[in-house]
Amino acid sequence: MSETETLARRRANWPAIYAAAVLVLGAVLALLIRATPVTEGARDWTAPMIPGGWMAWTFPVALFFWIIASLLVLFTILAIRFPEVPRRGILRIETTRGDRLFISLLGSAFICLGWLLLAGPPLWWALGLCAIYAAAVFRWV
Repeated sequence: MSETETLARRRANWPAIYAAAVLVLGAVLALLIRATPVTEGARDWTAPMIPGGWMAWTFPVALFFWIIASLLVLFTILAIRFPEVPRRGILRIETTRGDRLFISLLGSAFICLGWLLLAGPPLWWALGLCAIYAAAVFRWV
């Protein structure tokens, strides 16, 4: 098999890889939704998923970790599919997509903690600030 045929074969597998990742992550999300307790005929999104458990595993907490896992899977696939060269931004350090993801997640955590300190819940406006911050990090850092 020539190098061109091997390269063409690798390219042909990417749609299957994308589909497999979407199916697996979708199945996990469906299991999380199914594990959400039902109270009086309706899903109670904030009830503990594990009664008497040591941690408050509610659907929002599980969804948060699902989103983080999905981002890691997505960025792993992107790093393999489209390798990149680190770039220098306004911080004057070389960063890759993964580095910028980490910086944006860490900064978003501090934004949410600061919002809780100064304004309290709900965090919808803080989520908007986090999205703007993440967009800025991916653009300029």
